[in-house]
Amino acid sequence: MPSAAERTRTLVQSTCSAVLIVPGAEGARADQLMPDVRTVGADGEVFLLFPADAPVVRAATHAQDDELRAVLELTDVAPVAVPHRIRGRAWVSGWLTCAPGIAEPGHMMLRLEVGEVYVDDLWGDAAVSAEDFAAASPDPLMEYETELLQHLAAAHDDHVQGLSGLLGDRAGVRRVVPLALDRFGLRVRCRDTAGRSFDARFDFPEPVQEIHGLRRAMHALFEAAARD
Repeated sequence: MPSAAERTRTLVQSTCSAVLIVPGAEGARADQLMPDVRTVGADGEVFLLFPADAPVVRAATHAQDDELRAVLELTDVAPVAVPHRIRGRAWVSGWLTCAPGIAEPGHMMLRLEVGEVYVDDLWGDAAVSAEDFAAASPDPLMEYETELLQHLAAAHDDHVQGLSGLLGDRAGVRRVVPLALDRFGLRVRCRDTAGRSFDARFDFPEPVQEIHGLRRAMHALFEAAARD
C-alpha cells in the first residue's frame, strides 16, 4: 500500500481542493484562501501561489519576522458519483513566509515550512513527519487518475460491473463504481441489494509506474473477472 507520506504528497500535488488557514484572514471568503498553484520544493517546503492582494498574502506580509503559523487543508473528492464522495483529507501545518521575486507581477508566492502533517483517507489516519513528507514522492498515476476513473465509469461499465465476480463469497452486489486508483491497485465502491455500501480493493501483480503498465494491469484484472 502507499505510505502515509506518499498519500499526503499525492494530495498536496494533485488538483484536489485546498484552503490555507492563516490567523488574520479569518473573514476571507473560501475562494480567497485557495492557492492558484501549489508545488513542493526540494527540501519539502510547500510553495503556494496567490494573487498579490489575497488576504493570506497580506497576513504573511504584515507578520514580517514573526512566526506565522498556517495550515493547508486538503479535501479529496471522488471524481465519479459514489455514495460518500469524500475520499480523504490532509492537513499540512507549519510556518508561512513570503517568497518575493518568484511569481509573476500581480501574484505572490508563499512558502510553507512544514512542521506537522496528518492524513485521514481510505487507508486510515496517520501522522507524517516533515522528514518523511520531504522524502516521499507522489503517486506516478496522480495526473491520470481523474480521467481514468471517469473513463472506466463511462466507457467500460460492463467490465467494472464484472469485477463483482472476484469478490468471493460476498453476494448480492448490485452496483460497482471505480473509486480510486494508484500504482498498487484499483479500489471500487459497491452497493448491495439492501442499499449498503462497501469498498473492495484489487491489487495489481506488481506496482505500476506509467500508463502503459496500467493498461496491461487493468486488462489482466478484467480478464480474470471474465474467467471467474
